[in-house]
Amino acid sequence: MFKTGKLWDSLARTRGSFFGQIAGLFGASTITDELWDDLEALLIQADVGVEVTQSLVETVKGRVAREGILKAQDVERVLKEEMLALLNAGGPHFLDKKRMLTVILVVGVNGSGKTTTIAKLARYYRQRGQNVILAAADTFRAAAIDQLKVWGERAGVTVIAHQPGADPGAVVFDAIKSSQARASTMVIVDTAGRLHTKYNLMKELEKIRAIAARQVHEAPHETLLVLDATTGQNALSQARHFKESVQVTGVALAKLDGTAKGGVVFAIASELGVPVRFVGTGEGMDDLEEFNPQAFVNALFER
Repeated sequence: MFKTGKLWDSLARTRGSFFGQIAGLFGASTITDELWDDLEALLIQADVGVEVTQSLVETVKGRVAREGILKAQDVERVLKEEMLALLNAGGPHFLDKKRMLTVILVVGVNGSGKTTTIAKLARYYRQRGQNVILAAADTFRAAAIDQLKVWGERAGVTVIAHQPGADPGAVVFDAIKSSQARASTMVIVDTAGRLHTKYNLMKELEKIRAIAARQVHEAPHETLLVLDATTGQNALSQARHFKESVQVTGVALAKLDGTAKGGVVFAIASELGVPVRFVGTGEGMDDLEEFNPQAFVNALFER
């Protein structure tokens, strides 16, 4: 692998800690019980998760036995192949199907990097020929509306907003109508990260989904859950909560460059059964990449 690029750079902490140690295990000449114990311990410390780690290690051990592998360096190849299999379980990209207007609903708790990820998404797709409008449907916090306006201006896209406390569904309705009037091709909807109760938040998201569906065929076409990579297993518990309540179809993992525990990507892919679509590779407007499983796995192990 060519050792440059934002993804490579963003994984420096992860590669320099637990996965660096994992790669070091395979320098031994023979396979021992200690290798398997150390591998399991390091994967758990890297936030791969206990259940996913145990399943992954057992699968690798099974292949090593069946294939008659005797050298530790060959175990690394098998481990990488099985890790890649975990990450390749996602569905088609939401733009694979041609349509007049694509509606993306973005959900996640406050502080996860949701608003900045939305701006980066807008910039990403604008640079690829999409005419993007943002909908400021997190009306619960006045600061969220102002923040999205600022980021929308940086991304060079229009933001449709109402007053704080307004009906989020009305914002989505107006954003879709505005996009149709302006011949826009994509609406990205910011949603509340919290309301007074969990029940109200999820009901609000259901209402937004219903309004989008009435205005545009099969909308929302993607529901992206933004997770903060630096929160590790806490991010996973948030993900389970949102997946139970909303039809999450993909994950955008923010702040990947800020954690030494990038193994959480495997836990997300395995336990949620939805693909990681995007990863945040830095703080700049252009620091967002479509997730490439092969490049990710290679970057973890490259010395």
